[in-house]
Amino acid sequence: MTARDPAKLQSFVASDQVLVLKLDVTQPDQVAAAVRAAEARFGGIDVLVNNAGIGYFAAIEEGDAAEVRKMFDVNVFGLTSMIQVVLPGMRKRRHGCIVNLSSLAGLRGMPALGQYNATKFAVEGLSEALRREVEPLDIQVMVVNPSGFRTDWAGRSANESEHPIEEYQETAGKVRLAVRASSGKQPGDPVRAVQAIVAAVASAKPPHHLLLGNDAFEGAMAKLEELRQEFTAGETVARGADFPKAKP
Repeated sequence: MTARDPAKLQSFVASDQVLVLKLDVTQPDQVAAAVRAAEARFGGIDVLVNNAGIGYFAAIEEGDAAEVRKMFDVNVFGLTSMIQVVLPGMRKRRHGCIVNLSSLAGLRGMPALGQYNATKFAVEGLSEALRREVEPLDIQVMVVNPSGFRTDWAGRSANESEHPIEEYQETAGKVRLAVRASSGKQPGDPVRAVQAIVAAVASAKPPHHLLLGNDAFEGAMAKLEELRQEFTAGETVARGADFPKAKP
């Protein structure tokens, strides 16, 4: 178990099944040290859970570049760094499972969450490509897509734009206020979520995507239907964009 502040995990130290380590996923030296320590203690890493992530609330035009880069450093580049350092051991053993925490926001874009959406859409694409690379090596990749759960994601761990624009108050502004107001009252139960993730990893064939929460399921299905309708409507245009087939 890792955290930027290991003191917050002291209640787990007494267990001989837990190794508590300091880890900021944006610091390559800490990533390497944590992986080495875990491999030395347990003989190898069977499952990597990439759970580190932060949010940022702003309309696209309102976004502060430094805040957005910080979020990408954690949500995308930190996750990638963990995967790159853990994979050599998994490849050597031909065994492992990588669990990447995405979000319903990795499947659907929303006002005020555009830059956060971008990080989670990146996790989706990276995970899909990674899966095709490592499944032949008996390494599984599972993406978890939760909706709203009672964690601190929408509270102190997420910053927001300091320069709101009046014209976006009815779109991004309303969503930002609603997400803030929901903090601590989200319908998702973190304990049930963890149990579902553990059960999925332990199953004979972990799913490629694990939706968690009613909103996640309904939102994902609605997105699939939107895409199906739009793609079907544009089928003629899509098929007509290739060079004509040569006549025999």
